[in-house]
Amino acid sequence: MGKKIASLEDAPADAALIRRIIASGGHECVTFTESRKLLLALRNACFDLLLLDWSMPDLSGREVLAWVRTHLDRRVPVMFLSGRDAEQDIIGALAAGADDYMVKPVRPAELSARVECLLRRAYPAVQSPHAPLRLGEYAFDCAMRTATCNGHPVCLTPKEFDLAVLLFRNEGRIVTRDHITAAVWGREISSLSRTIDTHVSRVRSKLGLQASQALRLTPVYTHGYRLERIERAAA
Repeated sequence: MGKKIASLEDAPADAALIRRIIASGGHECVTFTESRKLLLALRNACFDLLLLDWSMPDLSGREVLAWVRTHLDRRVPVMFLSGRDAEQDIIGALAAGADDYMVKPVRPAELSARVECLLRRAYPAVQSPHAPLRLGEYAFDCAMRTATCNGHPVCLTPKEFDLAVLLFRNEGRIVTRDHITAAVWGREISSLSRTIDTHVSRVRSKLGLQASQALRLTPVYTHGYRLERIERAAA
């Protein structure tokens, strides 16, 4: 399945080239010509990879990276595409949290290979939908559609089971409301509906995630929900 990639690039020719390269790999590329517009978009939408130019007319790519690493899932890969080729710039960007750095001019085959490498690393191959799932004291038999906590059965409705498995398979990542809707219900749900929130509340209660010593399920404002390890959240 193709990924959604954000490109921060104010040079029209480079932006068009990057979009063509990303599209040729089967992914969607959204171009932002201003850093602030990208930051606004990141508050309401999720991207699987960020490609950042360093020199922008408003905020620099380094400033965008700092915001991303503070506010978003740290496993979202970030790659710089920049004309700055000084060794200290490259080292500084990587030390600040970038996952890769490519000096312009953009070389299509190399960029495509680097993008695919980052995506493979960040999003390992999806397991079979019937593969068993175990995380901490929780276990899900996806073939028999049963759940246990510390070996004790947990009674979940079909939709609650699908929602729980989706959240547990994406532990540590933000699962958007749109993703939940498509994966669990397979249809659109009105933005005014409380269906998702009601089911999340039931899953949290039945699995004891509000009292678990290892995991917690929390809302992420304007995005969706995230199941996270408490020790990771504290760190």
